[in-house]
Amino acid sequence: MFDFDVQWLLIGLPVAFALGWIGSRIDLRQWRREQRTQPKAYFKGLNLLLNEQPDKAIDAFIEAVQNDPDTTDLHFALGNLFRRRGEFERAIRVHQHLLQRGDLPAAERERSQYALAQDFMKAGLFDRAEDAYKALAGSPYDSEARLALLQLHERARDWRAAADDAAQLERAGAGSFASRIAHHWCELALEADARGDLAAAQSALQRARELPGAGARAWILGGARHAKAGRHEAALAAWGELRQRHPAWFVLVAVDYAASAKAAARSGEALAVLGALQAEHPSRDVMAAIDALEGDSVRARARHAEHLVVQPTLGAAAAVLRDRARDDATDRALLAVVERAALPQSRYRCAACGFEAQRHFWQCPGCQGWDTFPPLRMDEL
Repeated sequence: MFDFDVQWLLIGLPVAFALGWIGSRIDLRQWRREQRTQPKAYFKGLNLLLNEQPDKAIDAFIEAVQNDPDTTDLHFALGNLFRRRGEFERAIRVHQHLLQRGDLPAAERERSQYALAQDFMKAGLFDRAEDAYKALAGSPYDSEARLALLQLHERARDWRAAADDAAQLERAGAGSFASRIAHHWCELALEADARGDLAAAQSALQRARELPGAGARAWILGGARHAKAGRHEAALAAWGELRQRHPAWFVLVAVDYAASAKAAARSGEALAVLGALQAEHPSRDVMAAIDALEGDSVRARARHAEHLVVQPTLGAAAAVLRDRARDDATDRALLAVVERAALPQSRYRCAACGFEAQRHFWQCPGCQGWDTFPPLRMDEL
């Protein structure tokens, strides 16, 4: 039978303890060394970024990524920096590298996919951006991806796809998109008219009008289509409904309304409508429509002077001077000065981004927002 020697136990225990202590110190030093190296580069990059030194910050983050290539947050920080600086190819390579990692968790993979889609979008690679956003269907980024797809399809003027995107967002609880979808159907109506498919155009406008909360555009376009085809009674009916539903927007069709009323021999009725509108919402366009119907220069002069009192703008002053300029050379010279001064204020301005234009837009060419242009010009607001 084996005899256990207590002496070996007394010797072995201190030796084992010493070896364990030495091993722990080695591991601890290594861990501290890693912690000193990695955060130092990371915090250096963060500090440079806060001090608005993005070039040096990128170098620091690259160093941090090289020291710890498995840290996904550093990759995202680096990719976002590249994107913000316009270095889209480098941002794409960073996020593609993350997606190629087989050990990447599902949540991080979806985050990488979303970041890559943003890279493609910013780089103007819209086909690749569309595919990248579609790959996010059913992910936590589904709503963001669907909204980006909506913007992409609107940019590409793929109005049916845009309407589908907006409808899906609405069903997902992302808010009401009825007004936006109505614009999509209006655009489809214009395309159908352009190719001579009158039935499809009428159907598209009907779809737009049936949407809850649809804006004024469907009725404006409907009246314009009838007027162009010589169906002036139908045009007056469409614009009459516009006046009931969206009275503030009637100013956009006031002159066309007067022309159709004259063609349909309903000038008296139209004058009553326009007179009431001018009394409630004074506008140069409504005034011009009344002038066209009446054809009375004496009454027009009095109306222009009254409008100048009610709405003292350069545009109103130009209308008064235009009446006088026929008889006086000084007034003609003054008119030229006032018209030049009035021109910058006689534009429509986007309420979202401030983009200015001589004509009214339903979608702002600057910020791509819908219904951001008020129906009145800048000096009439």
